[in-house]
Amino acid sequence: MDKYPQQSKGQKLMRLLMFTVAISSMSALMFNIVLPQISKEFSLSIAEASWLSTAYTLIYAFGTVTYGKLADRFQLKNILTFGLLIFAIGSMVGLISHTFWVALLGRCLQSAGAAAIPASAMIIPIRYFPPERRGSALGMSAVGVAIGSALGPVVSALIVSVAHWRWLFVPPLLILITLPFYRKYLEHDPKKESGRFDWLGGGLLAAATGLLLLGITNRAWWLLIGGLAALPFFIARIRYAEEPFIQPKLFHNRTYTLGLTLIFLINAIGASLYFLTPILLADVYELDSKWIGFAMVPAAAASSILGRKGGKLADLKGNAYLFGIASASLMSCFVLLSTFTGALSAWIASFLILGNVGQSFMLIAMSNSISRTLPKEQVGVGMGLFSMINFISQGIASGVYSILIALGSSASWNPVNSYPNSYIYSNIYLVLAAMHVGILIFYNALFGRRKAAVQKTEADQANAEMD
Repeated sequence: MDKYPQQSKGQKLMRLLMFTVAISSMSALMFNIVLPQISKEFSLSIAEASWLSTAYTLIYAFGTVTYGKLADRFQLKNILTFGLLIFAIGSMVGLISHTFWVALLGRCLQSAGAAAIPASAMIIPIRYFPPERRGSALGMSAVGVAIGSALGPVVSALIVSVAHWRWLFVPPLLILITLPFYRKYLEHDPKKESGRFDWLGGGLLAAATGLLLLGITNRAWWLLIGGLAALPFFIARIRYAEEPFIQPKLFHNRTYTLGLTLIFLINAIGASLYFLTPILLADVYELDSKWIGFAMVPAAAASSILGRKGGKLADLKGNAYLFGIASASLMSCFVLLSTFTGALSAWIASFLILGNVGQSFMLIAMSNSISRTLPKEQVGVGMGLFSMINFISQGIASGVYSILIALGSSASWNPVNSYPNSYIYSNIYLVLAAMHVGILIFYNALFGRRKAAVQKTEADQANAEMD
């Protein structure tokens, strides 16, 4: 009988989490459009000023798995409290900064705290909702991401039009409103297992991922080699440490490990919607940053409106059904982009709606599918790794897309495209559409139609019990 109060708390927590995720997503994007202004103010190159975004991403990526690991050992309410307070302290440090390095410190502190949010966004739905109702909860997290992505550029443009860019550190302070409610609704977990935290293993993982990401995005081979060199040490550490940062048996779960590979590809392709398309609009259509931001808003708004619908579809029809819809939407988006890149910019904005909604649906289906492969004691670190892979794949993909754009193309692989100045973009989008065909086949082979049918049966039984 106690499952009804549990679900009631879960619904309240997900509303809080949706607001928290929106603020976090907005904060991650707000500084991108003011990098030229910051570069000019402190006499820095754009590459140097971009560390306000790069450092945020690096710390955020590793922080998600660290908080996930901590959540397997300590109270989630205490971990989330710590993260939100560090996030707020970073915002205040940035607000009072008068040098670039203090502003960078503020961004690093923001990121170190905000990393608790995606970890919690994965753990709370799993702990407070049964598998057959988890899709709707994950859909609310997706809505938060979409709202934050839509508001980020708009709020940033409004603030810098009337105030100094340092005031971009103020909106994230709204996150403190949620803290008393998290303390109230997050239950006291059963006593967690005590023990030492494997800082060496965590440090080796941070070094490996950070160096790999920096090596690819900055095209620095020595950093890339350093990251590859750190991986064997991390593997050796988790194999022989008494209490490793990540239990090796987690990777013995074949479905989970292959699922991480799949989500890496999905997010690498999805990064094109947020990274490649703005470059296309600036390069081919010669739009300024304000109009590029407005062109991206309809797609983000559609994702925020339809995100919960996707979660409910996963609960009613199964994850495979939602994944199929997402695949069709993304393939249509990339085929249309490949064909009509160079035509009216309004068309590009409309095609992005298909892509953003499809990407949102696909991440809901993947989160739900992968969470079901993990035993309870591995949920925190397992879903933390899932979140970390999301950020790493997007960072690496951004570097790869930059290299491909620089190489250019004198021929179109899509015979219908007739806009020579957009051939390289058309070719990339065509390849991404083909990759999604392979991803759909991979997903069905990994999670299977039969498994989807079993999940649907479980959901029907649960609904019958509720009635």
